[in-house]
Amino acid sequence: MTDKSNAKAKKPALLAGGNPQIAKGEGDGPVQAYIAALPGWKHDVGRQLDTLIARTVPGVRKAVKWNSPLYGVEDQGWFLGVHVLTKYVKIAFFRGASLDPIPPVASKSPDTRYFHIHEGEPLDEALLASWIRQASAVTGVMTGVR
Repeated sequence: MTDKSNAKAKKPALLAGGNPQIAKGEGDGPVQAYIAALPGWKHDVGRQLDTLIARTVPGVRKAVKWNSPLYGVEDQGWFLGVHVLTKYVKIAFFRGASLDPIPPVASKSPDTRYFHIHEGEPLDEALLASWIRQASAVTGVMTGVR
């Protein structure tokens, strides 16, 4: 094997909480690499979330930045981010305070709200799809992030 093929075969390092260390990148590829590297139950949650987001927001823009998948609308910025921690998967709605109902977990930023998914909890796809749909429609969400 060449060094190049060895690099492809290597699994990404897992950071605190099992968060994969994925190179910054635009598009579906880096997001799928992130999901593929998620450990255990978090992999299934990541796959379900990505599928739900893509189904709810056709043509959604995807990227990995700061070792977290981001989802956005072209020319409107990012509306949602996902981050893995030890005991849960955190969904960040960057303008979550404008959603109805408001996601339950507050942030230091008054506009941002979080939703946590713990192991064994079923996804409330109807509620998540509603939040995703609403969040994707808010203009002026997290922009200028490179």
